[in-house]
Amino acid sequence: MGLVLDSTVFIAGERRGVTVLDVLEDVRKKLGDHEIVISAMTAAELVHGVWRAPRRNIRARREEFVEEVFSRIPVRSISLRIARIAGQIDALSRAKGIVVPTADLFIGSTALDLDYAVATGNLRHFRQVFDLRVIEFG
Repeated sequence: MGLVLDSTVFIAGERRGVTVLDVLEDVRKKLGDHEIVISAMTAAELVHGVWRAPRRNIRARREEFVEEVFSRIPVRSISLRIARIAGQIDALSRAKGIVVPTADLFIGSTALDLDYAVATGNLRHFRQVFDLRVIEFG
């Protein structure tokens, strides 16, 4: 099994002041030695966090952290196949009154496409994605 890491995993590490290598070691120690990737949506969420920083020095620190994430972990693009998975899940979920936030929908769809689990600190949203294996990490 592989893992798609959600942005919450990295945000928690960055806030604790640890390195990306520390985060990855913690993931491996707690969840095992699996192939690890992130979705392009996770990448967008991380960049969003950089630009939301209230001061330049915080932005620079976050940007350095995020760029290290990108250099160490493969980023999976959103393919047509992933878009189809997301569209189907979104339509079926909404028919049942469930709205999964778009970013989490695409992260979950990336994991489904790869037959991976999602590791996240945000169980609530990801547990709404049908057939997705979700692992709490925090």
